[in-house]
Amino acid sequence: MNLCIIPARGGSRRIPRKNIKEFNGKPIIAYSIEAALKSGCFDKVIVSTDDNEIADISKKYGAQVPFIRPNALSNDYVSTISVIKHAIEWIEANKMFVEDICCLYATAPFIRPQTISDAHKKLDDLNFDYCFSATSFEFPIQRAIRITQNSGVEMFYPKYSSTRSQDLEEAYHDAGQFYWGRLQSFKNNVHLFSDTSTPYILPRYLVQDIDTEEDWIQAEAMYKALKDIGKL
Repeated sequence: MNLCIIPARGGSRRIPRKNIKEFNGKPIIAYSIEAALKSGCFDKVIVSTDDNEIADISKKYGAQVPFIRPNALSNDYVSTISVIKHAIEWIEANKMFVEDICCLYATAPFIRPQTISDAHKKLDDLNFDYCFSATSFEFPIQRAIRITQNSGVEMFYPKYSSTRSQDLEEAYHDAGQFYWGRLQSFKNNVHLFSDTSTPYILPRYLVQDIDTEEDWIQAEAMYKALKDIGKL
């Protein structure tokens, strides 16, 4: 059995009610729920929340909410892994056999069903602990600069100051959309970013962090543009 877990607490601060805020016509969590269901990968799509309104909206779009997350796991400092482990405790208490789990974020409107299924196939084909979404940095990280105490600048890596961009190694970062993994890997605290994990590379135009109102406006504009050209 494969399980999708969508963490969605009610107390977001920078964007109030972020997980159910309307995004291009429907609650943003609906995009993740619908993509998970359409992927055909899961026996259950579960939303882990502490909030009754989020629970009701999640059920409306087809997810299950078999438990309400305790307040102790719903503050600003609780890690995603802790939320997954809480769900695993529920799985084990209900004597369900689950092999693979996909943690899918509630604010991932660019996620596509095919991406979810392709990433799971990669996890199985390579027999890794995890497969997670990633994308490339648009600018060489070797050319990064810092601002000094006297308001000047200096390079993090001065030795690359004269190296051509095309000669620098490409770097990647977590795209913050999903984490496929083995139940036992999550349970045993196997580190996500290690040589037992493999990235599923997304094009940069399908990646947008949504942490501020500015991010939200940009994401909505991106989404509309991608829909217009048939990329979503």
